[in-house]
Amino acid sequence: MISFSTCDFCDLHKATDSGDFIALPGVHRSYGGLKRFAGPIATVRCFEDNSRVKEAVESPGQGRVLVVDGGGSLRRALLGGNLAAAAARNGWAGLLIEGCVRDVAELAQAQTGILALSHCPMPTERKNQGLADVAVQIQGHWLRPGDWLYADEDGVVISTQPLHLG
Repeated sequence: MISFSTCDFCDLHKATDSGDFIALPGVHRSYGGLKRFAGPIATVRCFEDNSRVKEAVESPGQGRVLVVDGGGSLRRALLGGNLAAAAARNGWAGLLIEGCVRDVAELAQAQTGILALSHCPMPTERKNQGLADVAVQIQGHWLRPGDWLYADEDGVVISTQPLHLG
């Protein structure tokens, strides 16, 4: 894992207004075993159906971060303990979920980063709906496959290119 600080990235890019660098609002809570993670983004857009999330985390992550636009729903959990374990096992650096998770104690044991809006015990019903590898909107910002996500205890930043300090 590379060493980085989202605060340092923000200090370096605070005058950037091109949209190539953004800091997300601090509304996501950390649930995973790793508090710091980074990687290129893969995406899923779904609503109360985690079929595409399951497909993604059961495939090779290759150090990527799965960003899930769950429409902000707080009624169904898009990720639980089994899928978090699959994500860690398959090499996903982390997940950012615009929605809920469940199995909080199991998520904390998963060796991957997991950020979500909240938690809810209700699972989804898999109806094979949703889209993968599309632009998603998270907290009013468009994130695209191949963008870079950096998350630590201070927050989440997104860049169209890999970031470096110094």
